[in-house]
Amino acid sequence: MPAVLENTIEISVHCRYAPERSAPLKNLWFFIYRIRIHNVATQSVRLLSRHWLITNAEGVVSEVYGAGVVGEQPLIAPGEAFEYTSACPLDSPFGMMRGNYTMIANDGTHFDVAIPSFSLSQPHALN
Repeated sequence: MPAVLENTIEISVHCRYAPERSAPLKNLWFFIYRIRIHNVATQSVRLLSRHWLITNAEGVVSEVYGAGVVGEQPLIAPGEAFEYTSACPLDSPFGMMRGNYTMIANDGTHFDVAIPSFSLSQPHALN
């Protein structure tokens, strides 16, 4: 990644267990996460794609690739943020997610931004 783009995108994540959408007797735990992507660069950036690594309680890793997020490829101006909410079904009461976004700056530079690891955890689940 070129030095001009290092540390120019800040990612924050908030995740919660969704008991109303879960069915533990059918091995389904549902987690809702909200992500904020803040552009602290001096130029606009567009989010092109996402890549997720989702790990369940047994260490099994699933990968998810896709264009944009929630059906969008947002253009984020300098100093602005884009927020979205999505969800992850899991076959265990706890796990974790991490990944990256591929972005392009207005000057045509492609770069990846790491999405920090976050826990997926049903309250009171033992791990």
